[in-house]
Amino acid sequence: MHADCARTRHNAVMTEQPPAPGSRRLERAIVLALLGAQDGVRSPREQLAGELNADAVAFAAALERLSEAGLVCLDDAHAWASEAARRLDELGLIGI
Repeated sequence: MHADCARTRHNAVMTEQPPAPGSRRLERAIVLALLGAQDGVRSPREQLAGELNADAVAFAAALERLSEAGLVCLDDAHAWASEAARRLDELGLIGI
């Protein structure tokens, strides 16, 4: 995992409850939005949630799951696509 990502699979906090219905759609929307940002640009979490018209709790849970999977990097206020997600996008393996 890229050094910019604060978490790895070994020290990630595991989600206790299964994803809610519709959460996969929100996760896809988050990843696509972050991949649409310029490489290295960190998106403010609140702004991203507003752009996606997402419920705050569902949005936070989706970000956490994506972080645990290594697709999204997080800090206290921002989210950005991981190097792994960007590479998969470059290879054409991420599509709608």
